[in-house]
Amino acid sequence: MADDCFAHPLLATLYDPLDPNRGDLDAYVRMAEEFGAHRVLDIGCGTGVFALLLADRGKDVVGVDPARASLDVARAKPGSERVRWICGDATRLPPLRVDLATMTANVAQAIVDPEDWRATLRGAREALRPGGRLVFETRVPARRAWEEWTREQSHGVTEVDGVGPVETWVQVTEVSGPLVTFRWTYRLAANGQVLTSDSTLRFRQREGIEADLEAEGYTVEEVRDAPDRPGREYVFVARRD
Repeated sequence: MADDCFAHPLLATLYDPLDPNRGDLDAYVRMAEEFGAHRVLDIGCGTGVFALLLADRGKDVVGVDPARASLDVARAKPGSERVRWICGDATRLPPLRVDLATMTANVAQAIVDPEDWRATLRGAREALRPGGRLVFETRVPARRAWEEWTREQSHGVTEVDGVGPVETWVQVTEVSGPLVTFRWTYRLAANGQVLTSDSTLRFRQREGIEADLEAEGYTVEEVRDAPDRPGREYVFVARRD
């Protein structure tokens, strides 16, 4: 099940205006070029920002996401007809033979159940051609990013076309071992409507991720630093054996 920030029809339309700076995707675009990838699977594609960036560069892209409302936003964007959109997840994909599979932003950490995580790795591997690569990012647990997820540090008001001012903030509601649960709150000034969305992320250790990848038939080629968040993210590059 997708979180409300992706699955609720109104919140899905607010996602891009509330997070317009997606410079974090630049590194993934560069890696697609670095690896000579023509066919790309974007797992957890959301509103399609990254998939469309790749399609604009002539890539053959499949975007998969369980949140139908987010895919509706993606399909309404210019150029969306160049992407194949699938409502679902990486565990139930049609036959594919892609050069590169990606999980950008919080996608990998949002798969919190260990068996679901392993099934996702298997599904991505089945979609890759031999020698194809899986690339994804995950936060470094030792940096304890969730300690910055407070109302005081996250509060903001954004003017959204057709909606008006939207006030937002995030607060952590529970930390239980590697699992961190937090709640985004959205207040629409036009009518006073308040919506919330709860999410949980799993903060995995690097060694455990490497072991999971090797168990599912990958070779970990490299663990990079996220250029826009140095020292805060692991970026895994794993090749299908």
